[in-house]
Amino acid sequence: MFFRENYWDPHIAEQGQGPLVLLLHGWPESWYSWRHQFGALAAAGYRVVAPDQRGYARSEQPPDVTSYTLLHPVGDVIALIEELGEEQAVVVGHDWGAPVAWTAAMLRPDKVRAVAGLSIPPILPGGMVPPSITRTQYGEGFYQVYFQQPGVADVEFAKDIPDSFRRLLVGASGDNPLGREPRPLVVPDGLGLLDTMPQSPDLPAWLTEEDIQAYAEDFALHGEQAFTGAFNWYRNIERNNEQLAPFRGLGIDVPALYMVGDRDMVTSLRAPDGGSSLSEMFRGQGGSDNPLSAVAPQLHGPVVLPGCGHWTQQERPAEVNAALVGFLARIDSPASR
Repeated sequence: MFFRENYWDPHIAEQGQGPLVLLLHGWPESWYSWRHQFGALAAAGYRVVAPDQRGYARSEQPPDVTSYTLLHPVGDVIALIEELGEEQAVVVGHDWGAPVAWTAAMLRPDKVRAVAGLSIPPILPGGMVPPSITRTQYGEGFYQVYFQQPGVADVEFAKDIPDSFRRLLVGASGDNPLGREPRPLVVPDGLGLLDTMPQSPDLPAWLTEEDIQAYAEDFALHGEQAFTGAFNWYRNIERNNEQLAPFRGLGIDVPALYMVGDRDMVTSLRAPDGGSSLSEMFRGQGGSDNPLSAVAPQLHGPVVLPGCGHWTQQERPAEVNAALVGFLARIDSPASR
């Protein structure tokens, strides 16, 4: 498969037969983050495909930073569905994959028949709050603002790729040894983001040395630019909000599912003024005052995973698999047609 029109040469992993389910990884991961979902979804009767998204792992890394707007991976999703010979797909995304999935469902409900997001709720239409706002809330050290500096985080993370993955996967997990409360992702002056992550000698039960090596080997294929494609997604957050402004007010008109860990440091981050975190805003149990119900009226859930951190489908594979299989069974039941 080679999508020259989008400048994206995708690597995909695939298993099973049946209706198509696309699994979209987040930052800074790859198809491998879904390794525990393939068997369960294939056994339930689905064709499961997980690409390395543009700029990541074994997929192509476009050199132009503007090739990583949210509309680009949404276009990749639609092109991939068609290239696979399918008319529609259920699209599931984690972390950055979630805004891609939510946005694809918002813009192309003819192609996305159902959608699920893990960790990141549907912040429509731009996917994330732009740095022009977050830097006033959290300062220049806020991780999304820190990532805006070309070549800074890129060099930090590429210096020792296995160590970068070890620190990040442990540090953003529900098993973070530095404490039970989620910590804000703020980089202190003179340090890097990895300096805030534990250098733990022991790995949590859900993570192995082989897992770390699998990520590291694929990212190392890009050499000194190992993480640049991944960081370029962040360098388009402001642009995403500008490009998607005409779609403000649109919602998600297909069946939807949202899952989040209650120790996810990304969604637990609270503004200094004491306002609600993303997790508090979007993980309620429905009702007219719940933003998620307003954005996605056909919501199933949400599912909150106690003790789970940011790496939802890796930390809690059994619970995630059960929720996804149950969601697919409901939308594909004769009563729902």
